[in-house]
Amino acid sequence: MSTMITEECINCGVCEPECPNEAITEGEETFVINPSLCTECVGFHGKEQCAEVCPVDCCVADPNNEEAEDLLLVRAKEIHPDQADSMELSEETSRFRVAS
Repeated sequence: MSTMITEECINCGVCEPECPNEAITEGEETFVINPSLCTECVGFHGKEQCAEVCPVDCCVADPNNEEAEDLLLVRAKEIHPDQADSMELSEETSRFRVAS
């Protein structure tokens, strides 16, 4: 599932440099996430970095773009073929796994 930025975005811009895929850009009224580039930071981090730094919690799961973690990892490897060999699923708890 891709992450999306809601209308609560205050255009602070802290999310944009955190995205390893450069999926976040400044839109007309708020920052936006390109779902074809978003991997929810799978392959890089255990949690979405945009959501981690957002001061107003407007980076949320997009219910219209649900994807499995393994497919997000495939996308990350396609976007970053030079880093593909070192990418793995994170051991951190994410929305894909429940803490035990």
